[in-house]
Amino acid sequence: MSSSKVSSSLYLLITFAFLLQNVLGRENLLNHRCSSSENFTANGPYESNLNKLTAYLNYQTPPTGFGKGSLGQKPNQANGLALCRGDVSSSDCKTCVVEASSEIRKRCPYNKAAVIWYDYCLYKYSDKDFFRQIDNQNKVYLYNVRSVSEPEAFNKNTRELLSYLAKKAHVASKLYAVGEVELGESKKLYGLTQCTRDLSSYECKKCLDGIIGELPSCCDGKEGGRVISGSCNFRYEIYPFVNGDN
Repeated sequence: MSSSKVSSSLYLLITFAFLLQNVLGRENLLNHRCSSSENFTANGPYESNLNKLTAYLNYQTPPTGFGKGSLGQKPNQANGLALCRGDVSSSDCKTCVVEASSEIRKRCPYNKAAVIWYDYCLYKYSDKDFFRQIDNQNKVYLYNVRSVSEPEAFNKNTRELLSYLAKKAHVASKLYAVGEVELGESKKLYGLTQCTRDLSSYECKKCLDGIIGELPSCCDGKEGGRVISGSCNFRYEIYPFVNGDN
């Protein structure tokens, strides 16, 4: 369970930097995991495959918002994917993926497996074939430190909205859905759900249902929150946070 001051402080920075982010065209780094204790040798075959995979994902991902690939032969095969948020333009997707692929190599220089999350994209690689499998190992909670005045009703509305969006996302072509619900006079709750597109529709729904079930641990009574994993994520806020009418 993650409810640390570090995570909450990071989320506040994300919230307050939202408008500035749009002006500067930079994505916010949410978190990262050097998810394998196994290391590779510099200038060895795994690093060579990983470098080629990085170039491939940087090229393949932006047009559709998703890319995946495997390069090389076992035991030095590099497997990876990149996913951009469903409302993000191709140019912003490319900016995020290129930055993510570079930053994760700095933070996890010799790890065979790693994942990094930005506000606009996810980037992940491993020497193991992880495609079509729900990743429950890499998971982060982020939340707004401000609490709502009526948490029980708010929590109910949040769960209902996210559950509805999970149903929408798992049958959508992008495995992505956004929506909103009225909370009262002049107040709305906004939500987003998304899965990596290597998952089947069934696996996407299962992944989203799993993390939505963690709402009490993640974000009980908080004005905003999200759970991000290596396979799916949700986010809710009391302000609009996606681009356009996606």
